[in-house]
Amino acid sequence: MVVDFSKLLNIFLKNWPLFWHGIKYTCLFAIVGTFCGLVIGLITGGLGALEINDNDKPIIKVAKSLCLLIVRFYIWVFRGTPMMVQAVFLYYLLKPVLNWNSLTAGLVIISVNTGAYMAEIVRAGIQSVDSGQFEACKSIGLNFVQSLIHVILPQAIINSFPSIGNQLIVNIKDSSMLNVLSITELFFQTASIAGSNYRYIETYLISALVYLVLTSLASYCLNWLENRLNNGERNKKVMEYAS
Repeated sequence: MVVDFSKLLNIFLKNWPLFWHGIKYTCLFAIVGTFCGLVIGLITGGLGALEINDNDKPIIKVAKSLCLLIVRFYIWVFRGTPMMVQAVFLYYLLKPVLNWNSLTAGLVIISVNTGAYMAEIVRAGIQSVDSGQFEACKSIGLNFVQSLIHVILPQAIINSFPSIGNQLIVNIKDSSMLNVLSITELFFQTASIAGSNYRYIETYLISALVYLVLTSLASYCLNWLENRLNNGERNKKVMEYAS
């Protein structure tokens, strides 16, 4: 079947308010999910970087082991199962307790799912930082948490920025899975429009183009921000070398 481009433009203009509504919800889930997922990832990634030392007290060893076990289990479960399944399972499991609506549930689920991926990104970023910096922090009296917050994590975030930014692009696309909760994001709106006009090819082509525009804009903004961060780090190193 040949795509009727005149029909495509007509469908887009006629249903623009519905597409725009879906775009706003898609962007909301992508941005909130990425930001909250990063916060979760920083916490779980930091806990996942804990090291059990021989000179630790027994209670400290038990606490660290428990933290590592919980973090690894969380990452294993949420990276190993589809977000669509997580959304349906958690929504109906917790609805009697939390009495939440689908919008709140969707924001929580995409954040928790993203957090599992961010945890591995952050952990890899921490490992990319020279281990001697932990020793340097210890020598000036900083404990593990202080070293992590003030010295290691800022560098780990910069080192991991491309992967963190990529997760935003993934979330723009993966937010479509939340349509199973009847959330009116872009894919849900597209399915509704296609179901009413029976022009599936043109309608879904519009949706694909909109997703492509959103991910392209996100990539452009992230590349610009990454270049600014890299230039800032480069200038800082030049100033340190010059001094």
